[in-house]
Amino acid sequence: MRAFSYERASSVEAAARAAAQNREAKFIAGGTNLLDLMKLEIEKPSHLIDVNGLGLDKIEKARDGGLRIGALVRNTDLAADQTVRRDYGLLSRALVAGASGQLRNKATTAGNLLQRTRCPYFYDPNQPCNKRDPGSGCSAIGGITRQLGVIGGSEACIATHPSDMAVAMRVLDAVVETVKSNGEKRFIPIADFHRLPGDTPHLETTLERGEFITSVTLPPPIGGKHIYRKVRDRASYAFALVSIAAVIQPDGSGRVAVGGVAHKPWRVETAEAELNKGARATAAALLADARPTEQNKFKIGLTERTLGAVLSEARE
Repeated sequence: MRAFSYERASSVEAAARAAAQNREAKFIAGGTNLLDLMKLEIEKPSHLIDVNGLGLDKIEKARDGGLRIGALVRNTDLAADQTVRRDYGLLSRALVAGASGQLRNKATTAGNLLQRTRCPYFYDPNQPCNKRDPGSGCSAIGGITRQLGVIGGSEACIATHPSDMAVAMRVLDAVVETVKSNGEKRFIPIADFHRLPGDTPHLETTLERGEFITSVTLPPPIGGKHIYRKVRDRASYAFALVSIAAVIQPDGSGRVAVGGVAHKPWRVETAEAELNKGARATAAALLADARPTEQNKFKIGLTERTLGAVLSEARE
C-alpha cells in the first residue's frame, strides 16, 4: 500500500471542498472495498478524507411519506430497521443477500452504491483494463467472461456492477442526494446515477469531482410482494451470477430489475408491461439487446428461470 495523508472532515461542505481540491483524494467510511483496492495498488489515493464523523447515519421519515437514509447508515442497520423491513422489504432482503455479516456491519449506504466491479481483470494489475487504466484495453473481451456482463457493455468494457442493494434501490426508484464542492445540492434518480461503460468505463457514476453523497431517499411505499432472489456459485459471500429484484402487485403488474448482467442495475420499464404474460416474455424484453459471449450466454436462460421462480413465489 502506498503512503497517504489523512484528515477527518468537519462538515459535508468541507469534505466536498477537500476532495475537489485534490484530484487524488478519496472519501473513506467503512472502507470495505477501498482498502482492498489500495492494498492491491488499484486505487492509489494520496489523501484520505474520513467522513465517519458527519452524523449521516440516521434513517428518518421523509416529508412525502418516504424514507431518508443517511449515507453512512451501515448495511446491517438498514436491513434490520423495522420501517425498512415492513415497507421496503425488497431492500432488506437484498442487503442480507450481500457480502458477510462482518462486512455488512462496516459497509455504508453510499459506499455500497459506489463499490467497484469484481471483474477479475480489473483486480489483476498485470492485465490491461480500461476501467483501471483508461485506454489500455479490455482483457475480458476474448478472455474468461463467465461472471461478466451480457447487456449494456461496449468494446471498452463488459464488467458488471456488484451491488445487491443498488438493484433493489433501482426497483424502488430511489433518489441519491449529494452536495457539490460549491455547496450546491443535487438530487439524482438512481436510474441516472450509474453509467454504462461506453468509451469511458472508468467513469462509473454521474458524480462530479468532489461531489459527496449525503443520503438516499425512497419514495412512499408501493406495497405488493417484495422479492429478492440471488443466484450465485456458492451459498454465501459470493457475487450474483444473476439476481432479480421485484415488487409484484396482486393483479400481476409490478416492477423488476436484474443484477449481475450489466455495468449498472438493469431495469427496462417497458418490459414490465410483459409481466402478466410470464417470465419468458418479460425476460426477452429485459434482455432484448443482449450480446452474451459463449461463456456467459447461460445468463439469458438463468434470468428467465430466476424471474419465473420470483413470479411463482409472488402468486403463492
